[in-house]
Amino acid sequence: MVYRWWQKILLLIIIGLVIYSLINSKWFLRMFYPFPHREVIVKCSQEYKMDPYLVAALIRTESRFYSRAQSQAGARGLMQIMPKTASWIAEQMKLDDYNEEKLYDPLYNIPMGIWYLAYLDKTFDSDWPKMLAAYNAGESKVKKWINEKTWTGELQDIAQIPFAETREYIDKVLFAYQIYKKIYS
Repeated sequence: MVYRWWQKILLLIIIGLVIYSLINSKWFLRMFYPFPHREVIVKCSQEYKMDPYLVAALIRTESRFYSRAQSQAGARGLMQIMPKTASWIAEQMKLDDYNEEKLYDPLYNIPMGIWYLAYLDKTFDSDWPKMLAAYNAGESKVKKWINEKTWTGELQDIAQIPFAETREYIDKVLFAYQIYKKIYS
């Protein structure tokens, strides 16, 4: 009887190890963390000095790599850019051919989104929690939270952020970033 009990425990340990190995394998994780448009993301990330794994994590969080995504607020495309913000970005990038429909085109949306992410990165001195909060909630809101001492701007204090969506967004993007970095680097 003791022998059968040990057999069951050993079998459970083996099954546990197999499952653990499976869910931590790169090929398994790649099913849940794909990297479509990798060439464009890497090229544009190099051009604007951004981490391509962060960009991939942001796109996964924003749209799950669905190029026709549109939020209830009206954000569009892979990187979920608001049309008003996109118009400003196009002006800054000197893109003469901007129109809202192009936000659904990955070859248009990705460069615009990465340019904007690089702009926020520079604005917030490469402080990713602030940059991501600004990408999600808006630059002016993040500056207001910090100026009014609503949020310290530190990652460990994201519970202070008034918007639950923004708090969760930062966590999701940074979690996905770690996975992308692990499986694609």
